[in-house]
Amino acid sequence: MRNRSEPSVDTGGAGAAEGEVEGDADVVRFAFDGRALAARRGQSIAGALWGHGIVAWRTTRGGGRPRGAFCGMGVCFDCLVVVNGVPGQRACLVRVSEGDAVTSQEGHGHGALGS
Repeated sequence: MRNRSEPSVDTGGAGAAEGEVEGDADVVRFAFDGRALAARRGQSIAGALWGHGIVAWRTTRGGGRPRGAFCGMGVCFDCLVVVNGVPGQRACLVRVSEGDAVTSQEGHGHGALGS
């Protein structure tokens, strides 16, 4: 029996997001860096990304080093992502919602500001 916290890949049809469980109403679809993914309803973005083997989704301002979830409780700010165009969202605290567009964040996420 499969662990319910690990999405299984749906091989049953076209248009299915990676990790989608066939016929499961508790699945939400979202995009990460343009890649269609699925997660359990109520799961944090960090948890959903981990479930797909993605462990880094931000780069540091100084040096461009990769970062992902570190503390897992919203204290450290290592897990920042851009959600629906809003930078600086903590992936460990924000729950993934149907249709979310999540992207990696570079530095502070305000590249157009030039600071």
